[in-house]
Amino acid sequence: MISAVLAGVLVALVLIVIAALGLAARARKQSEKAPHRSDVTELSHMSVGSMAENSDLEVKQGPSATTKLPSDGLKSRFAALGILGLGIFGALSAKVFTLQVASGSDYAAKAEKNLYTSVSTPAPRGYIYDVKGNVLAGNKSLQTVLADPEVADDPVVLRRLSGVLGIPVNVVRQRIQDASSGAQSQRVVATGARLRDVAFISEHSVAFPGISAETRTTREYPFGALAAHVLGYTSSVTEEDASTQREGREIKSNDVIGKSGIEYFYDDLIAGDHGQRRVMKDAGGSVLDVVSETKPTKGCDITLTLDARVQYVADTVLANLIAPNDGTIGSGRGVAGAAVVMDVRDGSIIAMSSYPTFEPSHFTGAVPTDIWKTYNEEKDEEDDYSYAALNNRAINGLYAAASTYKAFTSLAGLQYGFASGDNSWECTGSWDGFNTGSPQMCWKHEGHGYLGLREGIVKSCDVVFYEIGKSFYTHGPEGTGELSATALQEFLEKFRLNQPTGIDLGGESSGRIPTPQWKQEMFANRPADAVWRGGDYTNMIIGQGDVLVTPLEIAVAYGALATGNFMKPHLLKEVMNADGEVVVTFEPEVVQTLDVNESHLALVRDALRGVVTENESAKNVFEEQGLRAAGKSGTAEHTNREDDAWFVAYAPYDDPKYVAACVIERGGGGTAGAAPVVARLLREALDAAEDKSSVAVAAIPGWNGRHIHYAGEDEGRTD
Repeated sequence: MISAVLAGVLVALVLIVIAALGLAARARKQSEKAPHRSDVTELSHMSVGSMAENSDLEVKQGPSATTKLPSDGLKSRFAALGILGLGIFGALSAKVFTLQVASGSDYAAKAEKNLYTSVSTPAPRGYIYDVKGNVLAGNKSLQTVLADPEVADDPVVLRRLSGVLGIPVNVVRQRIQDASSGAQSQRVVATGARLRDVAFISEHSVAFPGISAETRTTREYPFGALAAHVLGYTSSVTEEDASTQREGREIKSNDVIGKSGIEYFYDDLIAGDHGQRRVMKDAGGSVLDVVSETKPTKGCDITLTLDARVQYVADTVLANLIAPNDGTIGSGRGVAGAAVVMDVRDGSIIAMSSYPTFEPSHFTGAVPTDIWKTYNEEKDEEDDYSYAALNNRAINGLYAAASTYKAFTSLAGLQYGFASGDNSWECTGSWDGFNTGSPQMCWKHEGHGYLGLREGIVKSCDVVFYEIGKSFYTHGPEGTGELSATALQEFLEKFRLNQPTGIDLGGESSGRIPTPQWKQEMFANRPADAVWRGGDYTNMIIGQGDVLVTPLEIAVAYGALATGNFMKPHLLKEVMNADGEVVVTFEPEVVQTLDVNESHLALVRDALRGVVTENESAKNVFEEQGLRAAGKSGTAEHTNREDDAWFVAYAPYDDPKYVAACVIERGGGGTAGAAPVVARLLREALDAAEDKSSVAVAAIPGWNGRHIHYAGEDEGRTD
């Protein structure tokens, strides 16, 4: 464009110069041909003849030859006007050349763009199914009344719409004036309109110019809060969403997008392709005509590894345990919890539950203030405890692992020779191996007596593990120097307890294996507390102190204890496009194999089997479900509140298929609080796999926000 303008200006200048040179040459030529003017103005005698004869003839001289005539100035003015005219003509000619020739195609394209515009229409989202084909997230058709933007300026039509739809005139006008979906986009006046209202508008279209109706879809979750934290939820596009486009996803302002869970993680597949309406508009931007229209393409359908029957059991068991009285937290055991079931053979997640939970359908439109407060702000003021219903505790909840850690730390003791099948230790109920004067206690204050490593695991004796922890300290830099200060931590890292599992949900938290460096950085402002001491080993060896894990990390690690393989947990089974073709199938992924001595592993597996066959309370729970399982309890102690209850187990013991882990916040002892949940889930997973399940899946409610102050009785550790 700039080059064309410059070319036009150059042509104009050339024409002006040529015209000026031409006029100058013409003037010179005329000057040379013109006769010289006489300077005589008066004669004394009229006779010409006598002039010649009389030499003394007196002649009077007039003005000098330089005197100008009145017509002389007109010539230069005409010349200047001619040059100016030629200049103007040249400039106009150059501009015409620029518009018609040099930039003609550019201006034609701009004119076309100004005349026509394309407006996107939202696509229906793909469905989400469980492994048996049950719809977990689908679409509901709604009659939608739409208006062209210029209808906002027609008071007659506004009043008619208001009367038919039962919506105040000012609200109708405001909705039509809302240009967030695009200047030429049709504006949504009403969603979910009654069929009779839509029919009336269609039958009297002359009275409703610029108004149309079409069937659009909105997200629907037929089972309510079932698997809510896995599915996630959808909502309208915010300014932040529009400004941060996701890879592989074109987001328009009138879209509905996934905000969490599967809806978010696979949003680019579920979303579908926008439709396009090409419209003609006038200079004011009003739509004159719809030139063409392509329908949107429905998004891909997603099949998950979840089994709705097992998921239903997980969700209802947690709710009934924690909030049995009309959904009121504080009326049962604990205040929150999470559970997960995984197929140890391929990493498929069969169920994942977190309580308190929510209903995804509450987010499909404008979220009522009371609902938002319930899910985000509700808390126990006395304990300053937030219930955080939107938090997926299975992947984001970080808890002290408690005695579930002993399966890993016992293998560390075996690896470094600090424990064996022949070792035995005496448990008197308290231990002061560092001679501090402040003994550490075993959960059984009267002591276990003499016992070896296997019994130490089965009875969850803390003293046995204090001795192993002390050995790491005395063989480290503070002792003999045979080991580094992080030898125990490096061994625990083999179980991937400090990194995300990689599940396809996004935003997963990582556990923590504390190290001297971590402690130094954590307490940089409190040097006395930043020193790594022997007590840090003895706390970590029993899963206390600064150790943190997620329920999913524990489930994956115990799956590796059962099979020798760390499977990448996943929720996706397959993806089917709009034509019904399977385009993606998930392939199981072994991310790591268990690198431990086989005889050591056999000892620990046998001890885990003993936990559910030799401890009377655990034995009763698993026998009631008819399970041959192996597992471990845990009771995470806190100084200012009730203990957290843990249990993790896999079954069948001799042919592992599924692993389940459960944590109940402030749930007390692990066997009493969490073991019944794990046993019930393992039973249902095995039955569902053989189609023996009798569970009838139904809609379940989200948490209603009711709670009372929880004052659970601290039973003391029993495992």
